[in-house]
Amino acid sequence: MLIAMSGVRIVNPELRALGLTLPGFVERGKVIASMPSLGLLTIAGATPPHWEVSYHEIDDLDQDSLAELVRTEPDLVAVSSLSARVEDAYRVLGDFRAAGVSTVLGGLHASVMPEEASVHADCVVTGQGEWVWPKLIRDFESGALASRYDGMHAREPLASTPLPRYDLLDPERYNRIPLQTTRGCPLDCAFCAASRLISPYKRKPIERIREEVESVLQIWNQPFIELADDNTFVNKPWGRALADLFAEYPQIRWFTETDISLGDDEELISRLARSGCAQVLVGLESVQDDSLAEADTRSWKRKRRREYIERVRRIQDGGISVNGCFVFGFDADTHDTFDRTWDFIQEAELSEVQVTLLTPFPGTALYDSLARQGRLLKDRFWNQCTLFDVTFGPRGLSPVELERRFQKMVATVYSDDANERRRTKRASIYRHRRTATT
Repeated sequence: MLIAMSGVRIVNPELRALGLTLPGFVERGKVIASMPSLGLLTIAGATPPHWEVSYHEIDDLDQDSLAELVRTEPDLVAVSSLSARVEDAYRVLGDFRAAGVSTVLGGLHASVMPEEASVHADCVVTGQGEWVWPKLIRDFESGALASRYDGMHAREPLASTPLPRYDLLDPERYNRIPLQTTRGCPLDCAFCAASRLISPYKRKPIERIREEVESVLQIWNQPFIELADDNTFVNKPWGRALADLFAEYPQIRWFTETDISLGDDEELISRLARSGCAQVLVGLESVQDDSLAEADTRSWKRKRRREYIERVRRIQDGGISVNGCFVFGFDADTHDTFDRTWDFIQEAELSEVQVTLLTPFPGTALYDSLARQGRLLKDRFWNQCTLFDVTFGPRGLSPVELERRFQKMVATVYSDDANERRRTKRASIYRHRRTATT
């Protein structure tokens, strides 16, 4: 039995209440919550065929239905969780363990906090689980389940990953389907809590991706595919080949994340426009050089800062919507940072915007640095790892000032007028793309 701990809940009550009146603010969170766990579906694909496998979303289960699942007494239950939902995961695992069910816990949080995780599960899988899962199953069948299976930084090629078990999903439940084409990222951002924590940078062969696309199309006629990549277009020639692959399937629309260097390659942008790529999320992080200097060890983003507006315009003029992502809370940030960011958003005419708070996820360089400095507000704050809750003491603002100024920024960015301007911009981008590609 596989249980996904999807979605997050903002802890700050004022910001949570603000979300009720600003639909644009919560829209992206709902999109993320609506996607199934690709990690668990991949684990299912690595499970021997003589096993019966079921897949469940924790937010689809009330207390009674969860208790009913426990009463079915599965042979093995596996849970995957990010930090924000790991306390919920621990409670779910506790229910199954109390009933005598063997439990496995994986995901990014368990991978970087395995000692803590092992208190709550019989077995902890760290890192990339698909390559250790077959051994785990064999050990379980022989009565020799180990307490830890290590897939951290495994260098097995992505071509050898099993096909995800999309067939386990209810087609009516999901409007976005995850698919991974790359894993890891060569950039070294201090705050990044994505797959680069558990894997070196890898690319999946194009023909292998084709197999996964075809398996999705067996279930969904017109899917919206969201790539579970940290940074898709690091390698531009490979990225062009990926765009050409998606262009073969005009019924597919898709979304991914990348860096600003996408704007360097006009041919890639042109192919993306023909491929059904609806939008790319670009981690701009900050409009300030001194804040960007804190972001990654090589100051790569700081060196690209002067090109931000020109590259955003080039991507959007090429027919691809840019979701610009900004982070607040760097040591160099002040009250003025928010005003400068809002000015930039308007000047760049970003067609979508995501604003977040700097969050020291466990396992990151940022977490280690703030812990050493004694700046974490709590020793254990996992449920606040939402990207919208203040969890440490910044330098340029007090925690309360950062919280209040961020709330004001949210209200500005997701106001009705701002949302309408972005909708108009997106419509203009898509009209231009239709004209350019016909």
